Amino acid sequence: MGSCYNSTVVDTPVEKTWETVRNFHQLGWAAPVVERVDPVGDIPGDQPGARRVLNGMFHETLVSLDDEGHEFSYSIDDGPGPVSNEAVENYLGVVQLHPVTDTGQTLVVWTSSYDSDDPAAVGDFCNPIYQGLLAALKDYLKD
Repeated sequence: MGSCYNSTVVDTPVEKTWETVRNFHQLGWAAPVVERVDPVGDIPGDQPGARRVLNGMFHETLVSLDDEGHEFSYSIDDGPGPVSNEAVENYLGVVQLHPVTDTGQTLVVWTSSYDSDDPAAVGDFCNPIYQGLLAALKDYLKD
């Protein structure tokens, strides 16, 4: 099993950060990494089972959303290259927010786990994307 781990600290309280990221269909904060979000089906972006296609390539499904715990998980059902459904199975991404209590900031942790014959290739592909998403979030939440 392969995995990715990426994190950053943003200068906003956990509640504001959560309000920014919790809707699976609203990724305005993620530009320029995510240029297009196409919701698939009728399930709202804050309900498990919501599906989306990012940038015309990444087909994802919201697996869980925990407002109290400030966490959501999603699967990648198909995508390009090393995250295609032929190359990877059981891809689960998890975004967790933790309050930094002494500063009022938020620790954002983005992890994933997956089964692949080439887990290093998946990590090499996904880690820069997650790093870009975290940098975009940090920039979006700047005062």
